[in-house]
Amino acid sequence: MPSTTTLLFATRPSALALWQTRWVGEALQTAWPGLKCTEKIITTAGDRILDRPLPEIGGKGLFTQELETLLYERQVHAAVHSLKDLPIDDAPGLTVGAIPAR
Repeated sequence: MPSTTTLLFATRPSALALWQTRWVGEALQTAWPGLKCTEKIITTAGDRILDRPLPEIGGKGLFTQELETLLYERQVHAAVHSLKDLPIDDAPGLTVGAIPAR
């Protein structure tokens, strides 16, 4: 009996983030049929603070800090996020692992 490998993705609760995460998971499962993909949905500071302009409260990183923490703590295997919304500076020790075709 083949073993099943599970990948746990960190993602935000927005409709776009969930769609992107599920799309990536489905693509990976098509390539590796024994793979199982699951999601850990994280509401970030950027999702919670809605009454002030983004540059005033910390910029794009407010949407990724919690996801990065989960990666550093090895609580998830990967995070799916829109490249256009990533901060310019990479998080030390983390990398953009893939950019799917449009």
